[in-house]
Parts: sequence; structure tokens; C-alpha cells
Amino acid sequence: MNSKAPRFDKDFIARKRKQLTKLRDELLNSTQAAETEEESVNSESAGQAHENEDDAQRLTSLELEGTLVGRDVLRLARTERALEKIEDGTYGFSDESGAPIPIDRLEAMPEAIYTVAEQKARDSIDASQASLGKRT
Repeated sequence: MNSKAPRFDKDFIARKRKQLTKLRDELLNSTQAAETEEESVNSESAGQAHENEDDAQRLTSLELEGTLVGRDVLRLARTERALEKIEDGTYGFSDESGAPIPIDRLEAMPEAIYTVAEQKARDSIDASQASLGKRT
């Protein structure tokens, strides 16, 4: 998968570990805040008379928020995996192929665990599965 010599120097790895730890904390806080907000909206509307339009707006808002939380959860999982990869010495190599992930990609997305091409293929499969799920 990777050569015996480390791909990155210790300063780069330390900087990425710090970025990933900060990102993980931000994602956790964001996810928890969204869940708290959803609980608040649900409890406020319980037992109250309201219009169908209000329900529709509330459901749309919750669905959009749920989509954002879902993305944060996926990003959190990648962030956790990237931190694991730092610990086991495989950071910067694809989980799928073992190919090196370009440093520019790691600078832009420190949680990247796949090459751009691999990520696009995975996203395409996920989108296809999601659209099939919505039709059934």
C-alpha cells in the first residue's frame, strides 16, 4: 500500500491531526445542535392546533435539516477514519485502492479517504441507490 518511508513529515501530520480534531468537534456540535432543535420543534408543536400549511413547512424544514445532519454524519465518519489513518500510518492513501491521495486534496479536505475519482464513483452509486429508494 505505502512505502516504508513516511509519505508526510511530522509537521504536516500534526497540522492535519489538529485540523481533523477541530473538524470532528465542529461536526459533533453541529449535529447535536440540529438534533436539539428538531426535538424542540417537535415538542413545541405537540398538542397545538395548526394548519396543514404549517405542517408542510415544518416537515420541509425538518427534511432539509435532516439532509444536512446526514451529510455531517457522513463527514464525521470520514473525519474519524482519517484520524485513525493518521494513527496507523496510512493517512493520505485511499481506503479503496491504496493509491496516494494528492496533497492538494488533503489540504482542501483533510478528511479525504478516497481519491477524487473514487469519491465521485461512490457518490454516483449513492445517488443512484437513493433515487431507487425514493421510487419504491
